[in-house]
Amino acid sequence: MALIYIADDEMNIRRLVAFALKDSGFETAEFPDGAQLLGAVKQRIPDAVVLDWMMPQPDGLAVCRSLREDPSTRMIPVLMLTARGEEMDRVLGLEIWADDYIVKPFSVKELCARVKAVLRRTQRQEFAEERVLESGGLTVDISRHMVKKGGNPVELTAKEFDLLAMLMKNSGKVLTRDTLLDKVWGVEYFGDTRTVDVHVRYLRQKIEDNPESPSYIQTVRGVGYRFAETIDG
Repeated sequence: MALIYIADDEMNIRRLVAFALKDSGFETAEFPDGAQLLGAVKQRIPDAVVLDWMMPQPDGLAVCRSLREDPSTRMIPVLMLTARGEEMDRVLGLEIWADDYIVKPFSVKELCARVKAVLRRTQRQEFAEERVLESGGLTVDISRHMVKKGGNPVELTAKEFDLLAMLMKNSGKVLTRDTLLDKVWGVEYFGDTRTVDVHVRYLRQKIEDNPESPSYIQTVRGVGYRFAETIDG
């Protein structure tokens, strides 16, 4: 039985989410703030986490960042609860750290479906074929979930890693934004194609010598992105 941690400073929301997830066959644990959740993670690592964006400090984004920076918790799927009034740029920014987001007020059926979706994606990744992808001094070790450039480690978020691996596996091919949303985020994802652009921008900042003139990830205007078949230099 998968264990889901829930952190929200509103008790009614915590209980609603916990009840729905338990009814769907999950084990749950509830926390009124991010600090208590992080403490619990040190004792037992959950299968997924549901976080409220606007909790008192540390807020949901800070908690998510903390999980991503620790190698032992980096791969925990994170779903963020956000208010409907949040600006899209803020939502896209949080997606750099989170696997999915759910807008309040939300449907508990949709929330449960989203949790199941991120868990399925995680399971698929765990059983993925062990491969090492290499191009132009960039190495992506699929089985170890590691990226190196010129022999030096490159720290990527879970989604940045998946996006890079997908582009490299299809080196030379143009992948549309819709295709990348489907392959990296999954068909159950409810976001839009701007999510892909934001992740590509952050990914370029980490792997390109000059993000403004990228060598690895090329933009095909009006279509999508392509990982260069050959890398100059």
